[in-house]
Amino acid sequence: MVRGGGRVVWCAAAVLALAGCGQSSEVPPERRPAFESTEDLPEKLGKDGTTIMVGDPDAKVKVHLYEDLRCPVCEQFETSGGGPQLRRAMLDRTATAQYTLASFLDDGVGGSGSKKAVNALRAALKEGKFLEYHEVLYLNQPEESVDGYTDAYLLKLAGQVEGLRSTAFDAAVKNMKYRDFVTASQKAYERAGGPEEPDGPGTPTAVINDKRIPAEVSGVLQDGTAFTQLLDQIHANPWEWEATTL
Repeated sequence: MVRGGGRVVWCAAAVLALAGCGQSSEVPPERRPAFESTEDLPEKLGKDGTTIMVGDPDAKVKVHLYEDLRCPVCEQFETSGGGPQLRRAMLDRTATAQYTLASFLDDGVGGSGSKKAVNALRAALKEGKFLEYHEVLYLNQPEESVDGYTDAYLLKLAGQVEGLRSTAFDAAVKNMKYRDFVTASQKAYERAGGPEEPDGPGTPTAVINDKRIPAEVSGVLQDGTAFTQLLDQIHANPWEWEATTL
């Protein structure tokens, strides 16, 4: 179904050991106070025009996620796996998140839901509501085989994010205002796979401080405790992560 989607049954302790997590170390407190809620997290579009960046740009741990909104394994990560832990780290300023949004599942299973959802998320970014809406979409993800992210459904879900619905936002969703962004994001996803994976690295894929967690050990993404420990250890000892061979 979704290549590299974390379906390998794997002991999360293995990647933690590779990352130097066998040793206990405390994460030093950040100098600046934590963000009070996800509404306060800064959001912006990266210079490449496709990467959506959320959180304190000075955070030591940078997690780049590659997702398709129709991917059920992405939903698992975002709702019950490492996603909630990543958001906590973002609030604590220990991590920042970057998102590249793919839409290949529309071609794979039919429909246009992924493209419509990516367009709607780009419209939400315009309003400073990307992360809140991103969370709502995954909490209400339709079945993968059902092309459920319709305009009407996306607007209904947007109503759960305070201050998101407006004439401009609604029009952007209905008219696919950001269709060029959707296309560019899919191409950026494909480039991320390199020559060995010309169709893209699979979803969800996580790259932490420029080091990709390979598909064969991606089970750590679905283990909230293990993912938290990994983020904490990278924050405390980033040089060990940089030197790790995965």
